[in-house]
Parts: sequence; structure tokens; C-alpha cells
Amino acid sequence: MPHLEISDLITATDPHSGARLPVRRADVVRRLRECGDQRAARIVDALPTDRDDVLDPAAVDRLMVSVHTELQRLSEELRIGDRLVHVLGPLFAAIRATAGHTGPFRLVDIGSGLGYLVRWLAATGALGPAVELVGVDLDAALVGEADRLARAEGLDCRFVHGNAFDLPEAATVYVSTGVLHHFRGPALAEFFQAQAASPALAFCHYDIAATRLAPIGAWIFHRARMRHPLGRHDGVVSALRAHSDETLLRAAAAPGIRPLLYEPRGLANPFCTTLRPILGIRPQLEAPLRQALGRASRRLVGPEQLTGTAR
Repeated sequence: MPHLEISDLITATDPHSGARLPVRRADVVRRLRECGDQRAARIVDALPTDRDDVLDPAAVDRLMVSVHTELQRLSEELRIGDRLVHVLGPLFAAIRATAGHTGPFRLVDIGSGLGYLVRWLAATGALGPAVELVGVDLDAALVGEADRLARAEGLDCRFVHGNAFDLPEAATVYVSTGVLHHFRGPALAEFFQAQAASPALAFCHYDIAATRLAPIGAWIFHRARMRHPLGRHDGVVSALRAHSDETLLRAAAAPGIRPLLYEPRGLANPFCTTLRPILGIRPQLEAPLRQALGRASRRLVGPEQLTGTAR
């Protein structure tokens, strides 16, 4: 049976207009029970509704902001910003070194939530000058809170409610953290193909490494750090839904893109691995990227190198 995250089920958005759609609590509870997840069903069953059994949008928004605030604390503890810059820094150096790419550049964070990554990059200036930082999310409440935090912190970045691929300005690099496992089946390849078909030069998506220890580590970490049962539940389910190295490289092999995985399973310590990135770059960027990475370029492998490495 499929593993379902509660946060994916209690909000719904029209894919064209971005308008919020009503969600009936009974429908969500039924889906969770059909998947055999009685605990998740009980969590949803305790959420407030109106007299038509539609989940209270204000209550759901407060819950989502609260859970994502706790997720931000996890990102801080796991040093997510530093981890991304370890790869994004050399990636932007490679882009700058490529003839015809002098900037300005635009980084677009897909599913940015409360905007932790974008705000961290803005606060640290870790990617250097002339990089516009944009966070995009389909959840209006999260975008509103991200914007409020950025303004309170006086940061030069912006947040947009909508589809990251519908922005009027082209992205130079697409990024995300903890988003890929939400895409199932053909939707994962379609996600990568949309980026390959855009003017973007690269993408870099960090997600949970699919190791045997990941669900155990997620249970321990979320039990210790997350207060709400929804956050604890979804944290473990996220680890159970993580895509394998092979699945990611296969899905990311879109026309015009060279897929690369940083620190595949066979090159990483399973006791230390939490997130690792899948990259897609225009072929002309591979040589300058490897040069910019230096010795760390040995951790960057393509599909042809994975055999014997990730077993």
C-alpha cells in the first residue's frame, strides 16, 4: 500500500488558477484508512471542520505554518544551507566561467515553504553578487509567512504564490529541498522534463537519501524535535517515500540535460547521510563544474558510473 503524507491531503489548489479548493475531512480519513494508516486517519479526524465537513482553512494554515516552523529548526540543525552551497557555489562558479553567462542570475526555490533556504542565502550572500533569489510555493499561507519573515529580517529576496514554471522571468537554476519524494510515478520525470524544457541552465534538488536507516533516523529525529503528531507522522513517511539513486537518475535524464548524483549510496556513510542532491546541468557545464568542485568532484556520478557504486 502507498505511504501518504497528511500535509499532501489536507490542502488542495487548482493547478491553473492557484485558487484554494475545499477538502472534506471524511475523504482524507477514508484515503488514509484504505492505505492502512489508522494513526494518520486519527490525526486528521481531530482537525476542525465546518458543518459540511470541510476542513477549516484557517486552522489548516496555522497548522502548516507551525509544522514548517519546526521543519525550519531541523534545517538549521542539519545545516541545510551550508550543504546546498557546497554544491551550488561551484555550480554558479561554473556558470560564471562559461562563455556568454555573465549574469544576472536567478535562483528559483520550488516548494520553498517558509523560505528558509532563500532567506539563508540572502542573509549570507553565499552565492555571490548578481543572484536574484526567488521562492515559489503553491501554499499561499506559507508564502505569506515567508514574505513576512524576509521583510522582518530585511532580506533582499522575494516569494511568489503559484507554479514555479509559470513565472514570467526565466530561472537560471532551479532548486528544492525535500520536494522530490512528493512526486510519484510519471510525475517525477515530468517534473525534471519541465526544467529541461525551460531556459534554465541547471537544477539541484536535495531530498532524503533512500537508505535502510533513513526511516529509523527520521523517527528518532522527528520524535525529538517535532511537537505536532502531523509533523512526526509525515517526517517518517517522507523517508519511506524517498526515491532510490537509480530512480532519480533515470527520471532526470531529460533531453538536453546531463543528470548527476552527488554522494550516491555507495559513496556515502549511511549513518551520516540524510539529504543528497540530484543535479541536472547543460552538458557544457560539466567540465567547469567538476573543476570548481575540485577533489569533491569524485563524489559526482552519472548514470553510467552508478553500476557497482550504489549497490
